[in-house]
Amino acid sequence: MAYRDSRPRHHQIAAELRALIMSGDLPPGARLESTQQLVSRFAVTGQTVQRALAVLKEEGFVVGRAGLGVFVRELSPIAVEPAAYMPPAQPGAGSRWTDGAGRGRGRVHLVDVREVQPPGAVNFALGLAVDSAVQLRQQVLLLDEEPVELAWLYFPLELARGTALAERKLIRGGIPRLLADAGHPPVEWTDQISARPATAEEARLLELPGEVPVLRTARTVFTTDRRPIEASVLVKGAHRYELSYRQTVVPDGRV
Repeated sequence: MAYRDSRPRHHQIAAELRALIMSGDLPPGARLESTQQLVSRFAVTGQTVQRALAVLKEEGFVVGRAGLGVFVRELSPIAVEPAAYMPPAQPGAGSRWTDGAGRGRGRVHLVDVREVQPPGAVNFALGLAVDSAVQLRQQVLLLDEEPVELAWLYFPLELARGTALAERKLIRGGIPRLLADAGHPPVEWTDQISARPATAEEARLLELPGEVPVLRTARTVFTTDRRPIEASVLVKGAHRYELSYRQTVVPDGRV
């Protein structure tokens, strides 16, 4: 049975053009076809084409230049490689986000620090009783002053109390550095990644356009003896990110 796309036509057109941009077939700086060419190509009205282009402009994929046309913005997706941010930073250095974002100027905005009753999945990940309280650090990661990731970071109270994890200030060198210095080096983590519509809070904090979905990562970080020391919920706008994973195979076939 043939698939019928029930989305409005302008969203269908935006999706096709977005796919071309993200695949590199329409590279940064490329000029899109004219409105009339797009009208002919998709067999729609000029108004429908303009609405499709408005979606892409709002998402930051294209920009209009008066008298010249519409061009792909000089903005490539942010490739996230989890391993790049997990090892502790060198002593005396800033966090890996602020010092090593590599795509612009990274900054961390601290939203909240307090003891909370977390979602049940967090206590399960940390190996705690269902009604246990934990330490929360909620923050927004910005790149060139644009919000690109929300993070809810949860820690066992026995590990956080009396440390900078419980203080309402940024942690110099980043959390992995602090944990390592306290004798709990992060050595392993697991990620569970899903996509879903954004909540009202996520849409507001990430300044998401339209109906852009989010990528949600539920991460558990372990120290030696596979003891869980952090459970995180990380939320990103799906239009800005791609996930990058590497795996090395050694000669005997192990990974």
